[in-house]
Amino acid sequence: MRFTDIGRALFGRPYLLLSLTSLFWAGNIVLGRFVAGHIPPIALAWMRWSGAACILLAFAWPHLRRDWPLVRANLPLLTLLSFTGVSVYNAMAYWGLQRTEALNALLIQSTGPLLIALWGFALFRETLSARQFAGVTVSLAGVAVIITRGDPAALADLRLNPGDVWVLSAMILYALYSALLRIKPAMHWLSFVAATSALGALLLTPAFLWELAQGRAPTADATTFAAIAYVAVFPSTLAYLFFNRGVELIGANRAGPFFHLMPVFGSVLAIAFLGERPAAFHAIGFPLVLLGVFVASRAARPAPPP
Repeated sequence: MRFTDIGRALFGRPYLLLSLTSLFWAGNIVLGRFVAGHIPPIALAWMRWSGAACILLAFAWPHLRRDWPLVRANLPLLTLLSFTGVSVYNAMAYWGLQRTEALNALLIQSTGPLLIALWGFALFRETLSARQFAGVTVSLAGVAVIITRGDPAALADLRLNPGDVWVLSAMILYALYSALLRIKPAMHWLSFVAATSALGALLLTPAFLWELAQGRAPTADATTFAAIAYVAVFPSTLAYLFFNRGVELIGANRAGPFFHLMPVFGSVLAIAFLGERPAAFHAIGFPLVLLGVFVASRAARPAPPP
């Protein structure tokens, strides 16, 4: 099977695409917390999207050149999408990770389905079906089991700190981006992600230069280079291609519950790379999350790929 055949098969499977997206984004949260204090937040966001734009332009250039009239005609909308889903969202999330734990950030990311539903209703009067609501509720219960380690009383000890507020504010912006994807220009998917990535890097440039002027420059070492390579390829280039395609196939409300997979993947990554041990609450929480995502995302048959 040729690489292009594999790509076509993958891009017709929304559930696999959205699951991989959650895996890559969970890794981004864990990594963002790991390099906190080592790479300044705006520098990390700027290098992430500059790298992603360079990667994407290498593949998207023929499509982008053909779609250039669409890009120019829809520049305000593309700028808004880049502002909400790329530049400011990522800078705020990385800033928050400097001041909170990765587990808190993963929990806050789980508000995605509800925030997307609220934006969908506010902008387009789109509502969740009863089955979607039930699925979101079940998966959220699974997230709560994982976060509280099976002890509901632990919820009383959760406290919002400034980092949590930054991450939540970033998530509100990203939910707006997710809802607005339904009106994105009818352009090639590579053109769209390349254009929004390049715009995101451009929008971050003034803040990046300001951060450098404050004497906050990233350290040039193996950790920095490895972190930039990961965030440029997986949670940026691949995850945004996969997420946009998944939303295109099944809609934002049905894609939203896949955010609940992030604490699941985050826990697995912590077990694999940070030496944490699996516990009984994992065996309860993981199936609940998976069941809820299955119920919510199977509310209707997905649209056939074009």
